[in-house]
Amino acid sequence: MKAVIKTLVLVAGLISLSACSSWVYRIDIPQGNFLEQKDIDKLRVAMTKEQVKYVLGSPVADNAFDNNTWHYFYALKGGRGNNFEKQLIVEFKDNKLQDIRGDFNKSADFNTPLDI
Repeated sequence: MKAVIKTLVLVAGLISLSACSSWVYRIDIPQGNFLEQKDIDKLRVAMTKEQVKYVLGSPVADNAFDNNTWHYFYALKGGRGNNFEKQLIVEFKDNKLQDIRGDFNKSADFNTPLDI
């Protein structure tokens, strides 16, 4: 009889401890450059690298072998398991913006240079 009570108390204790893990606060961990579509909409073909850096900020990592391609990456590891990732690749030719690709849409005015 005592063994049954001990087993029931042990099982009840383990169940209550496992329930506590859902109450623990877990923080969100953001990494990289957070970009919004409104930032991407400001980009225009033939912008200089300095202009792009002013609009988007510095890229996440510099590529020592290809200075004409910039990578912007954002990842959010949610405390509750809701993860989120977005990337943008910016390509230059002769120090002028040539193209963008990734998880954002090009604006309708992207192919219209700012000089016009």
